Amino acid sequence: MPIRADSRLHTVPLRHVLGGLRAGGPLALMERTGRQAQGALTRLDLGTFRPYLVTHPDHLRHVLRDRAENYRRGTAMWKAMGRLTGLGIAGEGPRWRASRDLWCKGLSGGAPAHADGTAGSAEGAVAELELRVAGGATVDALAEMTHVVLRVVNPAFFGSRIPQHRCDRLAAAVAVAFDSLLWRMALPFVPLAVPVPGDRAFGRATRTVNEILLPLIRRARYERPTGPDLMSVLLAGADADGRALSDEQVAQDVVALFVAGSESSALTLTWAWVALAAHPDLAAEVRAEADAVLCGGPVRPEHARRLVVTRRFLAEVCRLYAMAWAVPRTAAAEDVIDGVTVPAGATLVLSPYLTHRLPQFWQRPLRFDPGRFAAERVRGRHPLAYLPFGDGPHQCVGQAFFFQQAALVVAAMISRFDFTVPGRPEPRAAVALRPRGRVDLVLTPRR
Repeated sequence: MPIRADSRLHTVPLRHVLGGLRAGGPLALMERTGRQAQGALTRLDLGTFRPYLVTHPDHLRHVLRDRAENYRRGTAMWKAMGRLTGLGIAGEGPRWRASRDLWCKGLSGGAPAHADGTAGSAEGAVAELELRVAGGATVDALAEMTHVVLRVVNPAFFGSRIPQHRCDRLAAAVAVAFDSLLWRMALPFVPLAVPVPGDRAFGRATRTVNEILLPLIRRARYERPTGPDLMSVLLAGADADGRALSDEQVAQDVVALFVAGSESSALTLTWAWVALAAHPDLAAEVRAEADAVLCGGPVRPEHARRLVVTRRFLAEVCRLYAMAWAVPRTAAAEDVIDGVTVPAGATLVLSPYLTHRLPQFWQRPLRFDPGRFAAERVRGRHPLAYLPFGDGPHQCVGQAFFFQQAALVVAAMISRFDFTVPGRPEPRAAVALRPRGRVDLVLTPRR
């Protein structure tokens, strides 16, 4: 049934929801609904569960800014995630605000206090990759980008406290924990007391995370850390009542930001190579900039700001491959959005993935065009038409850090390698937007 954008609220009937899920899965259903709704507030009929799909920037501004205190992380997915991330940076209330203030302090301006380490780690990781594929090789793009990103975030997050192999093990456990939440995300009406697929994997992964982090935190607290790494910032900080954060609180905050700083970054960089391979003229432009800025040398911290074309390219990757493709919220009290009454307790699903495809705000939205992020075009755009890092009080605090590290990684790699990506990798809906199957990246050293 077509959805008309001139009405305030539309409902997608249960039979159409089930048909869409059978035909192509949740992402295809969302894309089809988004094309039909064109930004109209939409209700998905899932029987006893009927969430509101929110995609129009005006509606998002209402939920994320104007009435942010009414739309909370209260769904079953957030509650399940809270068993790993706690009520700090991924939660609500005073505990969340205290954690956010600490992370903003540690990451302000792209974390300039450890910018040298970020550039050095990126350069070292890419140089190591160059040695491993000296004669050319086909690699797993996501595995390699995870390998590179972890070598950047390890010193930024932990200083020199954790050997790389344990950081890799931590990242693997965190990835399993978050991926296992997909069923909780798909079935938010199921109480936590009722087991669903993925719960056992989540429990095992959570135990592994705690086994790695808690001894590390206790040792670091005993040593009274003063460095610029983010764990030191947390250990030196305080909660809303002025008390030092507990070991468990520090561990939970580290995990919450670790997934954004590692898995999301690695996934976005994987999609970056897919996009560059599909647009050779753009790849040539990004490479020419890298060659001009690096002049054949290693990446340095000051290069990040000069990689203007690369940063615009990465912004467009974040538009078309928004990691947080669906973000749930719960209405604490009854509210009205654009004339539609939203009852207390209702679930809202915000979808940056769909917002970034609205033709009212993006000309030819499926076309890959980094020029959209030229300053003059950004100024004329609705401020919530683009939100890959969220918006409002809960906006991701690591946005600047991501663009810094990602630009340096792309420049370091594209200056060293010719590359292709066979086939046409497609996304699938997990907790984050992942490739459907392995993405092969064929690398040939240029020098």
